[in-house]
Formats: sequence, C-alpha cells, structure tokens
Amino acid sequence: MIKCLAIDDEPLALQQLATYIEKVPFFELVGKCNSAAEAMALLDAEVVDAIFIDINMPDLSGLDFVRTLQAPPMVVFTTAYSEYALEGYKVNAIDYLLKPFGMDDLMRAANKVKRQYDFMHSTGAAMADENEAIFLKTDYKVLRIPISDITYIEAMSEYLRIYLKDQKKPVVALLSMKKMEERLASKGFMRVHRSYIISLSCIKEVDKGRIILTNDVAIPVGNIYRDALNAYISDNYLGK
Repeated sequence: MIKCLAIDDEPLALQQLATYIEKVPFFELVGKCNSAAEAMALLDAEVVDAIFIDINMPDLSGLDFVRTLQAPPMVVFTTAYSEYALEGYKVNAIDYLLKPFGMDDLMRAANKVKRQYDFMHSTGAAMADENEAIFLKTDYKVLRIPISDITYIEAMSEYLRIYLKDQKKPVVALLSMKKMEERLASKGFMRVHRSYIISLSCIKEVDKGRIILTNDVAIPVGNIYRDALNAYISDNYLGK
C-alpha cells in the first residue's frame, strides 16, 4: 500500500480529498493536516510515500513547504489557481489537480503516483543476495554493493546517496528511504534521522544530539529516533 497524507487548510476540501484518497485501492491514508506545521510534525513521526497538498495555505504555502523538505515524498499539488501549475512542476511534483476536481481526476493522479512508486521500489532497486549485498540500479547499470562497505545513507529528494568505506564519492540511486531502512534494519543499521541511516559499527562517538562516524562525518539525530539510539547505547554500555 502507498501511504498518503492529505494537506489542506479548508476543512471541507480536506475532508473531500481524504475521502477520495481512501477510495483508491492501493492507497492508505495515514493522516489529514490543515497546516504545514501539522504536516511537518506528522512527517517526522510517520513514513509517508506521497502527499496531496494545497498550494494556497496561510503562513506557509504548499510550494514553500515542499521546498523545506530535505527528502520530500512524492507530491501532488491541489489548488484553485491554474497559474501555479508550472511552479508545481519545478519542485518535481508528480501531478497537479485543479479545484474543483472529482474522483476521476484524483484517480488519474493516483495512477501516476503508483507508476513512480513501482519504478522506485522495483526497477529502481533489484535487491538480492539477502545476507551479503544489495544490488542498486545507478547510472544505467546494476551495481552490487557489499553491505559491510556502507557507512551511512543520506536521503536527497527521491534519491539516496550511499556512502561507502574507502570511497569519497557516494553511489546515487533512485530509491525510497523506507525501502532501504527495511532492507538494512536487521543488518546492523539504524535510521537516526528522517534523512539518515547509519551503520552502527561505524559510530565513533555520540555527543550533543549528533553522531560522529569513524570517518569523522557528523550525523544529526532526529527527535523521534533518539529513544531507539539511546536504547542501543544502553544495551551496549559498560559504564556504571
């Protein structure tokens, strides 16, 4: 199921959007938000694959909100003003729905989202060799990456940067953070921020809300991931 978030400051429009999303058989509605601030809090706490967001909102527009996200999910904009369409596509929106729209319009956008989701999770990454390596499609070729070589992973829009030991330049692949997190969770890796997964074996020190890796790279720790990190440290702590 593709996890979706509906965002609109108008209550009736938000309810209608949520109702449409719930009717899509391959969508799961994980939340409804009436502001960018509320949406940001939910994105910090929940894995979301796609957002349907109104452009015209007070305080922070939908366009500006998406621009603030380090690793935005797939985006479908909704608005009553057609002149925003070009701006929407400048931030790599999947589609643009002009209000008032119906279920047929949303379904067309939903199918575009599904095609992108399938590409990211199937064509974008051929996972194999369960115990030792992952296979990623990058630069028109499939690259085998030993799991033990990975130091950390950074989200970059819909792409991931995979940083390897003894290699300065990261491998860049079209893949979701959620998919990579699921693949590496049992392999000695932990997600410590919305935009970062680290190899636990590469931790050098933890200090003031950040992790220093053995290559001296500093990784921030997100609030919702702090408890899991502290539990890991506590389990392995030998002090008094």
